[in-house]
Amino acid sequence: MLQFIVQGRGGQGAQRAGEILATMFFREGKYVQAYATYGGARRGTPVSSFIRVDDKPIRLRCDIDNPDVIVCFDPSLLNAALLRGAGPNTLVLVNSAKSSGYFSYLGNFRPVSIDATAIAQANGLGRIVNSTLAGAVVGLLGEPGIDALSRVIREMSPVKQAENVAACLDGFKLVAQGGALNVAG
Repeated sequence: MLQFIVQGRGGQGAQRAGEILATMFFREGKYVQAYATYGGARRGTPVSSFIRVDDKPIRLRCDIDNPDVIVCFDPSLLNAALLRGAGPNTLVLVNSAKSSGYFSYLGNFRPVSIDATAIAQANGLGRIVNSTLAGAVVGLLGEPGIDALSRVIREMSPVKQAENVAACLDGFKLVAQGGALNVAG
């Protein structure tokens, strides 16, 4: 079973990223459990999505304490509460221009940083980084595939479908090629 925590701030697209990833896995025949918390339900407040994915039915009905993947839309949200269940095999994808090594001081996990904000802005999406980070997640996991993700993003994007798909592909290519990606651990 893969367990994800997607953490961001209201208005960044973290909730939509969780929906996109859950939909993508579901369409690929996986069993999916997804839920979210909204905090103050306004721009700037912390919001989280939680996703479980498995090849068999998911019977768990509890919080995710030991995630396999944490996707963090804002590095200011990387705190002890978010990282408490992260272990040496936990992949922590951070939207940041800083190197992955910079985040190693926070704990024993596998940090990966990608400047998703710059990619989103280059694709005309402003500070909405959900498509970029979703592409990076698929690139890092190697499944289910960028074509499946691109289809879901195109269908679920209310506006700027081409821009969202382009940002997704850029995030995917960056981690797949190792380009400006910084992986520590």
